[in-house]
Amino acid sequence: MTPRHSLPKLNLVVLISGGGTNLQSLIDAIQGGELHAEIRAVLSNEPEAYGLERAKKAGIPTCVLSHRDYLDRSAYDADLAEKIEYFQPDYLILAGFMRILSSGFVQRFQDRILNIHPALLPKFKGTNTHQRALDAGEIEHGATVHLVTEKLDDGPNLLQASVSILEGETAETLRQRVLKEEHRIYPAAIQKLATGEMKISDGQIIWTHNETE
Repeated sequence: MTPRHSLPKLNLVVLISGGGTNLQSLIDAIQGGELHAEIRAVLSNEPEAYGLERAKKAGIPTCVLSHRDYLDRSAYDADLAEKIEYFQPDYLILAGFMRILSSGFVQRFQDRILNIHPALLPKFKGTNTHQRALDAGEIEHGATVHLVTEKLDDGPNLLQASVSILEGETAETLRQRVLKEEHRIYPAAIQKLATGEMKISDGQIIWTHNETE
């Protein structure tokens, strides 16, 4: 097995639209030595996103590219891709990025875009997942780190975590408990890529079990 210190760090670009709590979990994991990676840049489509402040506090370069300045999705995605390429990331990390990416964008970064979704995929794709889980009478709910493909929330799963739905649960209490799991499994999934325990090839997740010492 290859010692961790001899492995190159994964280069990441993180895309956000809001508060950036999942971004913060990645920053904390890197600073704590739990994630062998470097966040090269944080990009946002929202200039007021608090996640930009989190990045600045950590000394990470930021960039704002507002979708409102573009006539269509493809033009926006083309410029976004150019800015991302400048930082030469190994992976793009979607952390609350509230934009559906075009097919051309996904193809350009094939096998390199990760997302975290607040549900146990393939259940509850899309939005409002916590209330939908409650309305469906589910006994458990959770979060999924998955590979982004051209179909919404449809790529193969890297890692999942579940929580039991409690008596008297509300969508907000469930959201908070699931969010804690998101903060745990997102850096953990990326670390598996960093150590080589997991690889992504041709849209498939390959477990190599090649963990570092």
